[in-house]
Amino acid sequence: MNKKRSRWIYLVLGIMLFSLITVSALPLVGSVVEGQQFTKNVNNEVITFSQQELTRLEAEASGYQKVLEREPDNETALNGLLKISLQQKDLPSAIAPLAKLAKLHPEQTEYTTLLAQAKQQIEDYEGAAAAYNEVLTAHPGDIYALGGITNLYLIQELPERAIALLKQTIKLADQDNSPLAASINREAVELLLGELYANQARYEEAIALYDELAQADPDDFRPILAKALVLEQKGDLSAAQPILTKAYVAAPEKYKDQIGKEMERLVQSIKAAKKLETAKQDIVKD
Repeated sequence: MNKKRSRWIYLVLGIMLFSLITVSALPLVGSVVEGQQFTKNVNNEVITFSQQELTRLEAEASGYQKVLEREPDNETALNGLLKISLQQKDLPSAIAPLAKLAKLHPEQTEYTTLLAQAKQQIEDYEGAAAAYNEVLTAHPGDIYALGGITNLYLIQELPERAIALLKQTIKLADQDNSPLAASINREAVELLLGELYANQARYEEAIALYDELAQADPDDFRPILAKALVLEQKGDLSAAQPILTKAYVAAPEKYKDQIGKEMERLVQSIKAAKKLETAKQDIVKD
């Protein structure tokens, strides 16, 4: 039961993170920071329930509430109520069961991170920061919490604080005498830092970081892909094209479709840019 619940909550966490968090100027890279693939954007999905479905969900929620009145720690009821709230995108209603589950299972950081995200969405920024920091104190390399708090800082127009946090985490990963160092995925944090640089239009710093990562691990397609997307973002389309092709070749099969679509879009952008340039030259000649 615990394993099934954990798998479900991780799926919800992943979808919420990469659809609700908008840190990344490079969403394709953001979705593979941890080698995972989340193609759905639930924030853009319009979910409509029939009256019959709404009645059923309300009845289920009412039943769970009654159980919790008798047994406040009943995890089946808490998880059921949480699932219904998330299905309905009713984040305020999700906070109470999330807070209870996070308290019951402090070792399962996904609950606390989801709690932080929910609080962030209802603009309880102080509460969100407290929840993210609770996770990061014990697990400084938790990429979900790092991504969440990075976005929180950007919302509050504090990019330097986000950059400092990620650099501090990378520095901690390099400390051999730290018991927490081994739990940090240094490359994932650096990819997140690169995305943050790109988000702030600090393109040269992002590219330099990606080049360093690619040199350290030539088999990792992620920094290659990230560099291509940064070049595209800054308008250097011709330089981005061969690097994007290199990323496509290096990428695992499950990411090739996504990167292939990006390649097609880039080709169209290059054609459009050339067409525009030709039109400008014709105007000058006339």
